[in-house]
Amino acid sequence: MSINSSVAGSGAASNASAAILAGRVLLSVLFILSGFAKLTAISGTAQWFGSIGLPLPTVAAVGSGLLEFFGGLAILVGFKTRIVAIVLGIFTLAATAIAHLDFADQMQMLMLQKNLGITGGFLLLSVLGAGAYSVDAKRG
Repeated sequence: MSINSSVAGSGAASNASAAILAGRVLLSVLFILSGFAKLTAISGTAQWFGSIGLPLPTVAAVGSGLLEFFGGLAILVGFKTRIVAIVLGIFTLAATAIAHLDFADQMQMLMLQKNLGITGGFLLLSVLGAGAYSVDAKRG
């Protein structure tokens, strides 16, 4: 039984969809803002990416900025939510492996833990879907 097929009148489906919407909003804000920041400061982002050893740092900056910005927007409105959640979850784990594994730096450990939590949120979205308050629900 899915979240969207709960017994009518119980309010459970509505509450679940409202909670999923709140989760989508909270997850998406981080990615929309981060993507926008990367896209409006390509050279600075590319410089930092180069300093941590990423190949083709400008391409990586543009690609990650576009993925974060448009992926965040897709999560926000609930468009292709399950697929985008998987992609952003994998992206978040990859970013963690690339930039947040300095176990001697307490800030990097905090970033690692934050990213694992974010990935958990994306895993839940990939299973639950976007809920009733979404483009996905209106399309299907």
